[in-house]
Amino acid sequence: MSTNKPRVLIIEDEKPIRTFLRASLEGEGHDVVEAEAGREGVAQAAMWVPDLVILDLGLPDIDGLQVIRELRGWSHVPIVILSAREREGDKVAALDAGADDYLTKPFGIRELLARVRVALRHAAQTGKERSTQYRVGEIQMDLDARRVFLAGKELHLTPIEYKLLATLIHHAGKVLTHRFLLKEVWGPGRIDDVHYLRVFMAGLRRKIEADPSHPRYLLTEQGVGYRLADE
Repeated sequence: MSTNKPRVLIIEDEKPIRTFLRASLEGEGHDVVEAEAGREGVAQAAMWVPDLVILDLGLPDIDGLQVIRELRGWSHVPIVILSAREREGDKVAALDAGADDYLTKPFGIRELLARVRVALRHAAQTGKERSTQYRVGEIQMDLDARRVFLAGKELHLTPIEYKLLATLIHHAGKVLTHRFLLKEVWGPGRIDDVHYLRVFMAGLRRKIEADPSHPRYLLTEQGVGYRLADE
């Protein structure tokens, strides 16, 4: 098995889905290992040390949320949830437990592969010394100088808008829950003030997006939070 290829662990109890995912991921140049139950998946993660985990929540032995918590006890491996659970509460619970992204079944393989690429790229970046220069599309952020540019033109952001964008750009491509963003930007005393977040996000979109009603960068994950598009 080539050590130069990104290693992806699939934890999924439905064999046809595992087979389809394996073929798609190997076609993209990944090494793949499968597990059909939660305990087996945790053991494979400890033994094989994957670069990314694709995880179903509805497993035959333990719930996927427990798998996330066990993995997060010792690993920062990116976890992409692929589940039939569509309720907002399930998505928030998985993301708050430590998952990096969440797609619902049925899913588009092109979107899944794009999310995998983003998660792997983000993990590679955070594994290195943190940069003070960030670029996502036409957005450029200089943390040392506290300056933000869009297509080469400097943006004038309020302190809250700047902190909100900095948080999103640190986690580009990752779904961030309302509670996470509120805690990071406003502190733990404001984690339930979702209306605050919506007001400032609307202001940030007006400054960044060509069409704020159809954003290119600042994407809404309905009922869950926001994501800064990285691809």
